[in-house]
Amino acid sequence: MDITQPAAAEAAFDSSGRPVAPLPPPQLVRLSLYWFGLSSIFTGLTAILSGRIQFEDGPLRAPGTEGATLFQLNFAGAIIAALVQPTVGSISDHTISRWGRRKPYIFIGTILDILFLYGIATSSTIVSIAAFMVLLQFSSNFAQGPFQGYVPDLVPARQVGTASALVGLFQVLGNVAGFGIGSVAVATDQFFLGTMALGILELITMLAVVIRVREGRTARPREGRSWVAIGREAWGTDILAERSFLWLVGSRWFFLMGANMLINFAVFYLAQTFGLSQDQTGTTNLAMLAATVAGNVIAVVPAGRISDRAGRKPVIYTACAVSAIGMSIVAAAPAVPFAVAGAAVFGSGVGMFLAVDWALMTDIIPKASAGRYMGISNVATATAGIVAVLSGGVLMDTVNGVFGYGLGPRYAFGLAAAYLVLGALLLRPVVERRSRREEAVGAVT
Repeated sequence: MDITQPAAAEAAFDSSGRPVAPLPPPQLVRLSLYWFGLSSIFTGLTAILSGRIQFEDGPLRAPGTEGATLFQLNFAGAIIAALVQPTVGSISDHTISRWGRRKPYIFIGTILDILFLYGIATSSTIVSIAAFMVLLQFSSNFAQGPFQGYVPDLVPARQVGTASALVGLFQVLGNVAGFGIGSVAVATDQFFLGTMALGILELITMLAVVIRVREGRTARPREGRSWVAIGREAWGTDILAERSFLWLVGSRWFFLMGANMLINFAVFYLAQTFGLSQDQTGTTNLAMLAATVAGNVIAVVPAGRISDRAGRKPVIYTACAVSAIGMSIVAAAPAVPFAVAGAAVFGSGVGMFLAVDWALMTDIIPKASAGRYMGISNVATATAGIVAVLSGGVLMDTVNGVFGYGLGPRYAFGLAAAYLVLGALLLRPVVERRSRREEAVGAVT
């Protein structure tokens, strides 16, 4: 589709506000493709920054305080991400342009991402890198908030499971690409090239979406309100009435905190706990990545399909349990092969979660305000990583200092398993609109 095509005002919607016209498979794939680039950015950047902290000579290197340094680099940026994504998502719900209501933000945000990644790659102090991380979080979430509205905008109810599985699959593949780029950068000591490769990957996937994905529903009317007023509405207290939505955001937050531990501390774990050199850390990280990916890919699509019949919550419960078991294996692993096996188990649980959590979220949010609600939901995504770095980093540094250098990452991964269990507990009050099986029977009768 041409990027100048107007939104489909005449499209039909069901009683919940979701479109009824099915999307062809290529459109479903393109709709999820940008997740590949988005997911790679911070996964890869975390691996690269961890490698610079652990191995690069200069101001970043501080043995015994690696967790604290990683936290300093990410803290302010995470706050910006939590504020920007819901606000810009809400503004995009009301935006009218030749490109539609989502695409201008996606295009501008991606171009800025590349500029700020260059700033990170060429900076060497904690202050300068942290400043560019703030800017990168702003631009990335400037694009991501509006982009998340596409699934509720365009996907009919009967295709939500498939679309969610594709979102999960491309998030997994993006994490794989980012983790792989970061690991190669660590192994080869090519931190600049690795950082810029992340930006190029995002640019390519952005163009595929902006040029080829059609627009959905027309923009919501502004009714004379200013853009500042609309931005403030993203944080209106009316959202407190959506109890299931709030509980699901809390569940997502704890799950993602647990999942982020492996990404944030894998380099420290391999280098400190097993005493691996820089090149060994990079190559072993790739082995753990391969195991995690195998688990992801095996689980992600079947989980989305099963949730269409069995319901979303049972699959998410299973995802939390499997992920916690995998993380516990990594935490207690006596040797690297056991850690790789645990990563495979962990990866299968994360694959289940990514496939189904998105579908449950799109099931329960008000469709006309998809940008706002999906933005709010990803406050959990934006803050989970930094809270994981803070809590896991403090625990890692403390244990390293008190009980011996190298034991700290194990305790951080043990904390991750506890977070995954809490994610399952917070899911209990969430009410699904209707079971997938009941919807299928209703459609036939």
